[in-house]
Amino acid sequence: QVQLVESGGGLVQAGGSLRLSCAASGRTLTFSTYTMGWFRQAPGLEREFVAAIRWSGVATYTYYADSAKGRFAISRDNAKNTVYLQMNNLRPEDTAVYYCAADPSLLNVRVVTAYDYWGQGTQVTVSS
Repeated sequence: QVQLVESGGGLVQAGGSLRLSCAASGRTLTFSTYTMGWFRQAPGLEREFVAAIRWSGVATYTYYADSAKGRFAISRDNAKNTVYLQMNNLRPEDTAVYYCAADPSLLNVRVVTAYDYWGQGTQVTVSS
């Protein structure tokens, strides 16, 4: 079992920045091998993919939704079992609850149902 705890959300003005963190823990966790993803869900909408980071065994790959490209950056610190989402130039439409997700072996990084583990979410609100 893997536990995920997000932090770093808050209220920010349009154009501002936030950095979300997701700390992973678990008795059998080998964090460096897990695919980690960020998703978000706005009121009345489905949960959507934002970004993911995956270790292939040879190289690290990052993936972004079109809405996040050029503004968001996903990274990880394997020594701290933590994944980050740096969000810059935030827009009101980025307002949502942001969720961290993890899976030990995942190629379909953009698919919500492909992830085994989820955090409780952190609220991000961007004012205009």
